[in-house]
Parts: sequence; C-alpha cells; structure tokens
Amino acid sequence: MVLRWMAAQSRLIPPGPDQDLPSPWRCGVVVSTKVHKRSVQRNRLRRQLHQAVLQQLHGCSGPPLWLLISLKPGSATWESPRLLGECCDLLDKAGLTP
Repeated sequence: MVLRWMAAQSRLIPPGPDQDLPSPWRCGVVVSTKVHKRSVQRNRLRRQLHQAVLQQLHGCSGPPLWLLISLKPGSATWESPRLLGECCDLLDKAGLTP
C-alpha cells in the first residue's frame, strides 16, 4: 500500500456544492485490476479503505490535504483487519492522525 499526499489547492476544485463540505481533506483510493480482476472486490476494498481514512482523520486540524492511497497487487488476499491496520499505520507514519 502506498500513501501520497499534497497540500490542497482550492483553485483546482471547480465551484459547486462540494465547496461547502465540513472537511477540507480529500481522499482518493486507487485499486487497479492487478489487485483483483473483479470490480465488485475492487470496489469493496476501495469503500473499506475510504471509510477507514475518514474515521481516522475525522476532526483533524491543520492545513487541508489531498490524500491518494494505492493498493499493491496481492492486497486483495489480506484480511480486512490487516489491510485497515496498514492504512492506519501509514497515516500515523506520515503524521496525519491526531
């Protein structure tokens, strides 16, 4: 699993209803077909990781960031607690959790 982040750039977000979200943080999760061939499984992994990140970062203060999490091939065989644990560890190592 790979975590990338950068400072948010509000000039790149088109105006619209998303501008008034409660959190300035954005998170994207990338799960390629190399991780799992079936889209149902890829979407399940994506939803699990996105939810875990939102729970970890809820109420975080600091400058707004954009996060990108990419899963590596073979991640689909991991049990859910291991996958979510690695995600939390990455956020901790990056200093993004409170």
